[in-house]
Amino acid sequence: MKPRTGSYFVPIPKTRIDRQQVCPVDKSILPDDVVFKGYADIVIQDIKIITDNVKYRREIYYSPSQHKTFRGKLPLGLDGKGEFGIGIRSLIPLLKSTCKMTESCILEFFENFGINISSAYISNQWTKGYNDFHQEKSDIYAAGLSNNASQQIDDTSARVMGDNHYTQIVCNDFYSAYFTTKRKDRLTVLDVFRNFKPRQFLYNEQAIKLMKDLNVSRKVRREISRKLLDGVEYNEVTFDSLLAIIKLGPQQRTRIKEACAVVAYWNQTNIPVINVLMCDDAPQFKLLTKELTLCWVHDGRHYKKLNPIIPKHKKILDNFLTRYWAFYHKLKKYKKSPTLNKATSLSSKFDKLFSTLTSYEQLNKRISKTLAKKKELILVLKYPWLPLHNNASELAARVQARARDISFHTVSTEGTKIKDTFMTISQTAKKLKVRTYDYIFDRVSAKYELPSLAEIIREKCAEANMAHQTIPLNL
Repeated sequence: MKPRTGSYFVPIPKTRIDRQQVCPVDKSILPDDVVFKGYADIVIQDIKIITDNVKYRREIYYSPSQHKTFRGKLPLGLDGKGEFGIGIRSLIPLLKSTCKMTESCILEFFENFGINISSAYISNQWTKGYNDFHQEKSDIYAAGLSNNASQQIDDTSARVMGDNHYTQIVCNDFYSAYFTTKRKDRLTVLDVFRNFKPRQFLYNEQAIKLMKDLNVSRKVRREISRKLLDGVEYNEVTFDSLLAIIKLGPQQRTRIKEACAVVAYWNQTNIPVINVLMCDDAPQFKLLTKELTLCWVHDGRHYKKLNPIIPKHKKILDNFLTRYWAFYHKLKKYKKSPTLNKATSLSSKFDKLFSTLTSYEQLNKRISKTLAKKKELILVLKYPWLPLHNNASELAARVQARARDISFHTVSTEGTKIKDTFMTISQTAKKLKVRTYDYIFDRVSAKYELPSLAEIIREKCAEANMAHQTIPLNL
């Protein structure tokens, strides 16, 4: 297998022709008056897996005067990489991450084609042989965050060395990035947004407002104002030492740290700041970004959980859900041709729909909860490019779920890190219609003929940002 050359935007479904073969007609059966009319083409796809074991005979020269030995160099991508070539080292992450094969299955795959390889090599190569790809992942994430429109986030469970963890997924139309963490609280999610740079804390008017939103008491806020300097950024050790002077409960301490960490994130310039976040209604995602948009599908699931016993209530629920999803489809239609008049009209219709009162009390409570989330659910009226659901991150989360089904847990920090890295690379390549194997082969061979995924993302994000239209609607 060789990396594809030329344009990296050749669509994956396009069939590459490797050779042509003419199928002639038996001339002995043809009458004298036949006329040649050309060819009827049919493409038969097939694959041939063969070994390419090469014995490299490196010339050796010795200089007695310099007491030095000179050896012929191996080709690019082979020197110092052990006894297995670029093809095998490119297949391991493809089979492991994209094809979801266990290491024992990968071993059996290679053995079936005459490759003498050990399970120990596959395991060691997987965890330690692709360190350069961690920077590729970091570059992909930084480029993906440059899309200043919005980001989506979700999390799913993971196991690391027998302990419960969480895999956080941040994504948009052009990339998906995976981060496995011990916790999933607000500070951890903020660590993900900052790509795990050392935590910083900033105390100013924004932080004071956030503390109010996080229910930090006035008495504590006054005490904090005496200990923290306005506009000064602290590292975590210094910030913790200052908070230790104040008598605080664990929850108050956490809320203060969250508020000051979020404000430090908003004011830093090293990492693109997420302006709008699409998520479900989980509390750890709230107050991290200036604006938040919620998933209509998640909100709709709450209505499906209602289980009316009385037939009349069931009919009332069914009728309301019909109106609910009809409004959702109006939002989808609005996204295609947004105007201020349409936005204003839909905002009023939202108020009317979710002010409905029925004889089914549980439904009324659910409707009022949706009404309370008006701004988050119809932010799309202001930013028509926003998605209406969080399906992209949920689909990305299923990739981790399938990996968890196959390999119950990762057994080392290195294994966890490389899993996240290659899930990021393979899922991002899929979104960008870049063949994952070609990309890995290009990097493992050290040729770097293909543009980086990060470069493609930046180009697409720039194009998308230029096309975005904002409707001046006051929500």
